[in-house]
Amino acid sequence: MTLSLDIHYVTHIGEDLRVNILKPDGSYEQHRMQTDDGHVWSIRLTTEETTAGYIDYFYTLHRMTTELRREWCMITHRLETIGDRDSTYICHDLWHDMPDDAHLYSSAFTECVNNREHSMSPKADSNSAIRLKIRAPQLRKGERLFISGNCNILGNWNPDNALPMYEHENNEWVATVDTTDIQLQDIELKFIIKHNNPDHINSIIWETGDNRRLNIPTINGNEIIVIELPRASFDRHDQKLAGTAVPVFSLRSEGSFGVGDFGDLQLMTDWVACTGQRVLQVLPVNDTTLDHSWQDSYPYSCISIFALHPMYCDLRRLPQIKDKGLRTRFESLRKELNALPKVDYVRVNDAKNEYLHIVFEQEGKTVLSTKEFKEWFAEEEEWLVPYAQYSVLRDKFRTPNYNDWADHNVWNEDDRPALTNPRTKAYKEVAYHYFVQYMLAMQLKAAHRHARAKSVILKGDIPIGVNRCGCDAWMEPRYFNLDGQAGAPPDFFSSDGQNWGFPTYNWDEMLKDDCRWWVRRFSNMAKYFDAYRIDHVLGFFRIWEIPGSCKYGLLGQFSPSLGMTVDEIAGYGLRFSPSMLGEGMEDEREKARESLFLRDHKRHDLYHPRISSHGSPCHERLSQQEKDGYNRLYDDYFYRRNNHFWYTEAMKKLPQLVNATRMLVCAEDLGMVPDCVPWVMDELKILSLEIQTMPKEPFVRFGILEHNPYRSVCTISSHDTETMRMWWDEDRERTNDYYHNTMHHGGDAPHPLPGWLAKDIIYRHLACPSMLCILTLQDWLATDERLRLADASEERINIPANPHHYWRYRMHLNIEQLLAAKEFNRSLKEMVDASGR
Repeated sequence: MTLSLDIHYVTHIGEDLRVNILKPDGSYEQHRMQTDDGHVWSIRLTTEETTAGYIDYFYTLHRMTTELRREWCMITHRLETIGDRDSTYICHDLWHDMPDDAHLYSSAFTECVNNREHSMSPKADSNSAIRLKIRAPQLRKGERLFISGNCNILGNWNPDNALPMYEHENNEWVATVDTTDIQLQDIELKFIIKHNNPDHINSIIWETGDNRRLNIPTINGNEIIVIELPRASFDRHDQKLAGTAVPVFSLRSEGSFGVGDFGDLQLMTDWVACTGQRVLQVLPVNDTTLDHSWQDSYPYSCISIFALHPMYCDLRRLPQIKDKGLRTRFESLRKELNALPKVDYVRVNDAKNEYLHIVFEQEGKTVLSTKEFKEWFAEEEEWLVPYAQYSVLRDKFRTPNYNDWADHNVWNEDDRPALTNPRTKAYKEVAYHYFVQYMLAMQLKAAHRHARAKSVILKGDIPIGVNRCGCDAWMEPRYFNLDGQAGAPPDFFSSDGQNWGFPTYNWDEMLKDDCRWWVRRFSNMAKYFDAYRIDHVLGFFRIWEIPGSCKYGLLGQFSPSLGMTVDEIAGYGLRFSPSMLGEGMEDEREKARESLFLRDHKRHDLYHPRISSHGSPCHERLSQQEKDGYNRLYDDYFYRRNNHFWYTEAMKKLPQLVNATRMLVCAEDLGMVPDCVPWVMDELKILSLEIQTMPKEPFVRFGILEHNPYRSVCTISSHDTETMRMWWDEDRERTNDYYHNTMHHGGDAPHPLPGWLAKDIIYRHLACPSMLCILTLQDWLATDERLRLADASEERINIPANPHHYWRYRMHLNIEQLLAAKEFNRSLKEMVDASGR
């Protein structure tokens, strides 16, 4: 068949446009287009008809061998091959940039909230036809697009007779217009939305604006003309959704084994759906097993960005243990562990590992020989094989520090053949880990399918770091700076700063292969989730890097960042002296008190002002004139000097990661936020995080909820903060200020927080403009004084200032009790519905 494409795109001298035809394997063929005026580009190709019944393609802008721009490829152009193999398709296309409502193309909306059946349109009655194509992301579940116009085939403006369209791609609709039925050369039309249920309150919605005018071109034999029209325009309010945040390990059901699991995740989805919510957010679920101690409970310290944590395996969904005595023993242990108020991490994991080993010995050979397992193994082999070998070696040498192992101190690709051959000894040693990861993947995929069936968005979490002794660093050390440590500068959470202990990333190395490590990570995440939270998105702009010898975050510096020369420092009226570096002092806190500057980690002739240095002894010894100069330098350095540099750094990385999947992208953008962060997030349509008690506006104690941007996630507390009830009683002066000046109530603020007031606070958050309002389970429960935990201090999940915190919070109710709490659930649903979510 012949394919003729044209598109309007204004280029400059030396630039050219190319069309990229996608192949089934994801690669593409690139063809240079022609132009006479630099405005209209065209090409004529001969291609084979595809078995899929359509061809997908996209456009790119080039200057010689360099790609300057490409279209937004969340969805590509799709041409259905509706004629015979001798047909000529003439396509008049539009260039697509990322739209403001890009979220409506994410799987969170297309597969969960607005899920609709897709279908290819019927074959054309003849080989001469006009195809109209348009993108209309505003449609919701149960709706279909039609064309109404001033001719018979379009119903003569009668919506009952309008021409139906077919959604052959997410939010892209097509229809064939039989030109033999059109008497006019110039027709008028509008698009309309019709609900499948004619009794629906908005059963018909007409497109806004003037009528569209379409001039019908002359069609020669065997020609199918495809006209892409500017996107549909409907006057619809933005969709807002409510949700719950809870760690998987915190879930409790009647049948769980002392810790939440992927089966409990399905039950929790049912509760979210029954209360009118649409989002269930969890913490990271990756394996964190280092030494099998309670310190492995830290979910943000994964040993593999792909492997799932074995403790999340739902033992109820495994084949039953045949030995009756063992079944009785494990059931007794399950009841004991499940009755505990908090997770006993070590006992739970020891018990589950023993159980999994028994099931593996009993069923492993059968499972690993199935077609389903072999297909899954082929897809996951790249990461799975090194992870399994790492896990065996970690336990064999009784340490996760691969530098201390007797051998295999780095992954050797030559080991792969033996580790993937079921007949070898090496395979048999690692097969248990293949079995466990397969079971986990199947269970989490089942939870994902269940969430989609309930129209609930399952939202995951991508930690900024990985453990320096984990499989990722062992397998691909070139991607990491293992002599540095990631953390956070001194802030509200910690006056000494935070040292997470993670290695920082070697971005120079990662960028050499277009961040393949990160793309694989995000793509793997998309198998299980439809939205995700980027933990500490500021790390993609710059990370707080702490020397490997340091314990605290006090002596860190942003990396990368533009260090200052001695001459630049002098330009602020400040005479630089080596004594300002505090060097030679072994105690970190003492060195911090005596230093105004730190040497650059890579170039020792450059310097950075030490963060939080105001008020230190070294700062106090400065004259007033010197203090004024240092203060100007400090403000310029942290808030202006690096802005465009950090913008460029983020734009090297984030665009390809955001576009690697169709998940909805949310980011935790709290802390010392440079001005360039909102620029990037707005450009890439990433949702920000808004917490009223941690406002981003300067000189404001509490944020104004009505000022929240639509493209944001609103919450009251998180896993890193006190819950709403804890915050309410922590500082009564602050609480009174909030009660009087933000909520506009009179009298003294009541303590402890009563249920009616918790409901008031929550409703105000639900009513704000943010797209998502996701509250912790503890904050939802705060509205019901009969259901909530008696001791509010037991609700906290994490204390960021404590790097050795034990993550063990569990729901005090089980999910079955939560589902049975009819009055509470009705109250929540009423709030959600009344707020327009």
